[in-house]
Amino acid sequence: MQRDQSLGYVVNHVARLMAGALHARIAPQGVVPGQFAQLLALYERDGVTQQELCEIVQVEQPTMANTLARMERDGLIMRQPHPDDGRKQLIHLTKKARFLEATLIESALEVNANATVGFSQTERAALMDLLARVRTNLTGPD
Repeated sequence: MQRDQSLGYVVNHVARLMAGALHARIAPQGVVPGQFAQLLALYERDGVTQQELCEIVQVEQPTMANTLARMERDGLIMRQPHPDDGRKQLIHLTKKARFLEATLIESALEVNANATVGFSQTERAALMDLLARVRTNLTGPD
């Protein structure tokens, strides 16, 4: 089988290209693509535990711990003790992260638009539907 005929290879290659394009746009704000999914999740629902964030983003605990440590160092998140469980902490966005939200979202939208130049709205919707079905086939229904 040739690489360009392998769904896994092509999807992985496209994902790396999109991550690189996103990196070029968000790096000036001090954010890297590895932090982007966590930021998006926290923009939707701030104040979750690390375990909840792992489940939302589907990242393993050690990876999440490293990413959150960097995000905290970079002033994007802060941790507060969980009011009901002293063993847990709640992850909150900082003012800096909130200030960057619109710029980061716009950057992602630009990458998505560039990746689908020449696609009709119907083709974009079909692509998203097909990729959602691939994801469901690999992970099971949400």
